[in-house]
Amino acid sequence: MRYPDGGGLTPAARARREQIRLEAAGLFAAGMSPPLVAKKLRVSRKSAYAWHKIWRTAGAEALASKGPGGQHCRLNATQVERLEAALDAGPAVWGWVEDQRWTLARVTVVVGRLFHVSYTPRGISYLLHRLGWSPQVPRRRAAERDEEAIATWVKDTWPLVEQRRGTRMRGSASPTKQDNR
Repeated sequence: MRYPDGGGLTPAARARREQIRLEAAGLFAAGMSPPLVAKKLRVSRKSAYAWHKIWRTAGAEALASKGPGGQHCRLNATQVERLEAALDAGPAVWGWVEDQRWTLARVTVVVGRLFHVSYTPRGISYLLHRLGWSPQVPRRRAAERDEEAIATWVKDTWPLVEQRRGTRMRGSASPTKQDNR
């Protein structure tokens, strides 16, 4: 099963699942069969049989959580903080002045320049997601945007443009001619 946050559980959820597996190990040790364990713990029989097999071969310790899955981040906590500061500074600081958008390719270049670590764009996507960044379609706004001039136009000019154009007659949505008998 894939999770929306890139494939992992929260530490609390991981601990809860580990506790259920260890409880199953205790029930196996007490002589309970996997189908009864599945019913008592409200898990699938398949999980109960898999846990029973692991418990038989390696003991209850083998049912303990092994931590989050997937690759470990190649950046340490200090480097992640530096990356977030670099991203907050904006692309113009790093030489991209034509627009103010962070792309995966640009973030990959920044990570390479700062830390001499190579990431793929997909890896950068996972890293940014872990940092709380989300992909968004940028609003098309000029860097030279004059908010005061826009507010003046909306207040003075737009009401003149928006004036009503007269009354309309009710029509029909039908593409055929109305029968007016």
